[in-house]
Amino acid sequence: MTALWIANVTVTDDEAYGRYAKLATVVIAEHGGVFLTRGGKYVQLEGRDRPRNVVARFPSLEAAEACYRSAGYQEALSHARNASERDLVIVEEVAPPAK
Repeated sequence: MTALWIANVTVTDDEAYGRYAKLATVVIAEHGGVFLTRGGKYVQLEGRDRPRNVVARFPSLEAAEACYRSAGYQEALSHARNASERDLVIVEEVAPPAK
């Protein structure tokens, strides 16, 4: 079952976060991740307002978690840690209804 990687981010250091994004993009693709949205328009209805919202689809929850725990992603994440406030969750998608 596919899974969604959902990140809600407030960037506090554009330069450092840019380094994170450049490295993370490659690692996410290497793990089968495909971006569905990266920023863009949004409407905040509940909870914390984080102006950068990212959703990527992975082949499975396990693939998404393996990506997060990989050495390459952890290297990328080292640039984001002091350059942003982030929430990140991975969720399995619901199977499409049978026809």
